[in-house]
Amino acid sequence: MFGLAELEAAHEIVGRAVPVTPAHAWPLLAERLGTEVVVKHENHTPTGGFKVRGGLIYLDRLIKAEPQTTGLISATTGNHGQSIAFAGRRHGVPVTIYVPYGNSVEKNRAMRAFGATLVEHGNDFQTAREEAYRQAAVAGLHVVRAFHPHLVLGVATYALELFRQADDLDILYVPIGQGSGISGCITVRDLLGIKTEIVGVQSTLAPSYALSFVAGTVVNTNSSNTRADGMATRNPDAEALDIILKGASRIVQVSDEEIAAAIRALWTDTHNLAEGAGAAPLAAALQEKDRIRGKRVGLVLSGGNIDFDLFRSWVMAESAVAEKIAV
Repeated sequence: MFGLAELEAAHEIVGRAVPVTPAHAWPLLAERLGTEVVVKHENHTPTGGFKVRGGLIYLDRLIKAEPQTTGLISATTGNHGQSIAFAGRRHGVPVTIYVPYGNSVEKNRAMRAFGATLVEHGNDFQTAREEAYRQAAVAGLHVVRAFHPHLVLGVATYALELFRQADDLDILYVPIGQGSGISGCITVRDLLGIKTEIVGVQSTLAPSYALSFVAGTVVNTNSSNTRADGMATRNPDAEALDIILKGASRIVQVSDEEIAAAIRALWTDTHNLAEGAGAAPLAAALQEKDRIRGKRVGLVLSGGNIDFDLFRSWVMAESAVAEKIAV
């Protein structure tokens, strides 16, 4: 998909807006997992998520190739939209973002704050995406798809940082939404000649990539009702799946209850707030605790953009139920 020199150049471009994010070894997480663990903090970017890197490279490439571009349109549940809005503002290009009804209120506010025109449509990401593509043809806008080689190149810069911060990881857990993050991690690992095992993570309520991985071909699902909206994908991208099939060892499915417990654990052990997708890697590692014992484990905390109301109704409510049952 790209070479090391191209990746280094992309990292330089991204670095003008996104400082290198930390990779910390947290002792309390190590105690919880019973092994060494390093967390890559993509919740520490200017948008609170890893996807800002992809937007910056996508816009850089687009404006150089098509300087006449008058506007962008895309669909998202939040972090992708913030990425495009953030980059669009830096290049002076108007951005329209479609989101499903019921989407994260705070992510919607953030996209507007970054300058995007926000349109609500449909009940899930796929429906919003299909409408965005229809409107692009009507308005003559450039469509930014959720998976594209330039987006992968951008987000791969976090993998470059991570593998240079911790080049001895035995295993790396990566959440899967539309597939750009894990595709970037696989590609960078192979470019650097590192042997780290890469494991994808999906929700049991949105398992399209997990099902596709087992089948060896794209498997669509009828719903994606997880509260971890960053993983709410029901139509996998064929190009992303091909990379995952060749480079990932497996895909672990985690429940919303496990994700909520992982969000709480990240808060108590690291004092970092994670959104659902950002906590999913820890949920998967906890599920495989016996399997990873004695290994050096990496977790991608892909973002921290969780609504306060969702945090209270999901994460804290389940915490209260768990405490009640324990008593």
